[in-house]
Amino acid sequence: MTEFTSEQKNYLQGLAMGLDVARHVTGLPVISGSCSPTTSTTVRVGGAAPSMQPSGPDALQIAAQDRFLATGKKLAKEEEAKRERHPFEMWDVLTANAAQGKFPSGTDVFLYKYHGLFHVAPAQNAFMTRLRFPGGVIKSYQMRGLAELADRYAGGYSDVTTRANLQLREIAASDAVHIVTGLEELGILNKGSGGDNIRNVTASPTSGLDPQELIETYPLAREMHNYILHHRELYGLPRKFNIAFDGGGTVSSLDDTNDIGFHAVRVPSATATAEVPAGVYFQLTLGGITGHQDFARDTGVLVTPEECVPVAAAILRVYLDHGDRTDRKKARLKYLLDAWGFEKFLDEVASHLKRPWRRFDVALCSPRPTEDRLAHVGMHRQKHPEKHYIGVVLPVGRLTSDQMRGLASIAERYGSSELRLTVWQNLLLPDIHEADVDDVKQAIEELGLDWQATSLRAGLVACTGSAGCKFAAADTKAQAMILARYLEERLTLETPINIHLTGCHHSCAQHYIGDIGLIATKVAVGDEMVDGFHLFVGGGWGDRQAIGRELFPSVVCHRVPLLIEQLLRGFLEQRASAEESFADFARRHSIEQLRSLVTQELVAA
Repeated sequence: MTEFTSEQKNYLQGLAMGLDVARHVTGLPVISGSCSPTTSTTVRVGGAAPSMQPSGPDALQIAAQDRFLATGKKLAKEEEAKRERHPFEMWDVLTANAAQGKFPSGTDVFLYKYHGLFHVAPAQNAFMTRLRFPGGVIKSYQMRGLAELADRYAGGYSDVTTRANLQLREIAASDAVHIVTGLEELGILNKGSGGDNIRNVTASPTSGLDPQELIETYPLAREMHNYILHHRELYGLPRKFNIAFDGGGTVSSLDDTNDIGFHAVRVPSATATAEVPAGVYFQLTLGGITGHQDFARDTGVLVTPEECVPVAAAILRVYLDHGDRTDRKKARLKYLLDAWGFEKFLDEVASHLKRPWRRFDVALCSPRPTEDRLAHVGMHRQKHPEKHYIGVVLPVGRLTSDQMRGLASIAERYGSSELRLTVWQNLLLPDIHEADVDDVKQAIEELGLDWQATSLRAGLVACTGSAGCKFAAADTKAQAMILARYLEERLTLETPINIHLTGCHHSCAQHYIGDIGLIATKVAVGDEMVDGFHLFVGGGWGDRQAIGRELFPSVVCHRVPLLIEQLLRGFLEQRASAEESFADFARRHSIEQLRSLVTQELVAA
């Protein structure tokens, strides 16, 4: 009998292991002669080397990997790293490296992210730590404690992110463990805030405050957050994953940019059925990833609030089982949906839920409440008598430690000791009594911050950029501030406009959905490569959903402010009415027409 080749042996071994683990996790008996799921025995297939049979929650990840190996494919290096050692079994490595003042190397750089620690060299030879605040809600004592950690172990500041979250930066190798334990003592668990995990779960920042919301979403974000923390198998996903809840209030949570979006809708009595009685539900949308130019798409399914977390868990399980483990660029949920189609995917999810879907045409729901694009800044009345929330404007999301302490004190003295982070890189101070509003405004200004913003400043979003991210091609935060100052000195806009600056293809600032979006690039000027941007126009979200179109590629940084000024002046002179938005203006003009508004010398390198 002919001896199997090494490749054939590996193929058969992977196939056998995958079948056994799949049987184990579905409750079927293990094939005779193979490994027991509860004991560490060995198996030989065609003379192949012995292999350990995985058990427990990690068996799901191993089984998924084995299915790819069984077809002769090669796992991505990150999958190999997770397979060799689970990231949560690295505490001794973290403490040993910290004691020696060493940063991680090799695939340990990736595994550290599961503890929220990102080594961001060469931008900074330091760690950045990403946190977790479900629904963006943070208590004043946590904010004050973070200020102390920032002063002692980081750079003395924090950055608000586009996932209603915070980051601390400039953390030395020797202080990594101090940061992790310090966060835990504050009740901030950043477990899985990086790596192949579910990122900070977002919700409407005005949940429970908003007079027009259909339903509170913070309790659901908190429930989802706790479910994630206590299900280890969800840390074995093929790539990162985003979940958002939107309650139909005045401030959007950008749910349509997430892998799973739950958007509140009301079924009126006029269109209700026996299967779908009148009431508030969540429209289920899937596959949003605007960096890859796709929004979450409607599934035709409505779920009740009580069903949201179980439905999300079933979706995650299918993604865990079948998401790509070989090509990181194709490992997001969008690509599984593209390969399978929505019906096949929904059928597989339903098999885990063991009940049929509640199908309903969202067009038969009541019209959605109107979003207010300026409701995240300034003073706004809550649904509680004589109470207001105040949106604090943060310069491209950055807060000094003294400002963090000051805001915590304001929340304690005048509010409910709570702060709300938003996806717009600012924060809200809720539950301010009407009699205290003026005092709070003054206290905010004394911190060097503001509670009011121009239409330009309110919609300005910027990622970390090259000052703190190794992938970025320009200093986006600095450029955003230069741009805002330049435009505010020269233009007055009555209608809101969003300008998003992102540093690289990861699109953390979601440049494709801005009225004007910029993604950094390097531009050749003579023999040099200098910082620049590709410029896009006409993006939007929600009922204005659109992916921006590229208007000008490769514009050097110093020409961007004048170029955008000319573009906006053309808009102000030629818009159809004073109410027309820039996005609508951009969409009804061709790229050639929009380019004609700008002096062409500005776009020549």
